Amino acid sequence: MTNSTLPTANQVWGFYGTSSAFADADAAWAIAFPAITKVTVGSAEGVRDFLDSRHGRHFADDVHNGIHTGLGLERAIDAAITRWMGWKIDRNTAREHGIPKGLPYLTGFVGLYEIMADAQ
Repeated sequence: MTNSTLPTANQVWGFYGTSSAFADADAAWAIAFPAITKVTVGSAEGVRDFLDSRHGRHFADDVHNGIHTGLGLERAIDAAITRWMGWKIDRNTAREHGIPKGLPYLTGFVGLYEIMADAQ
């Protein structure tokens, strides 16, 4: 496992592809990747796979909502991170994905993708 910023493996979908509709996707990736790594203490592979997933697409939608309200890109990403860290994994999500109940949403999903990367 590495702790550096990895490039997207999904330029069409996920966070990167969705970000290209409202911002410079490279710039968004360069801001979001290290910020998510820092707050979740996730591996680079886990963060990349999270951002490349459908959950990363939803995260990008949240960033877009922040931009729509007038936030700049960096502040919109920070606001989305704060929101996702404030949400907690509930019983249904824990049962569906195997993520421990009560973890912050962002930490839980980055951890899930990290485990999936380790298993491959």
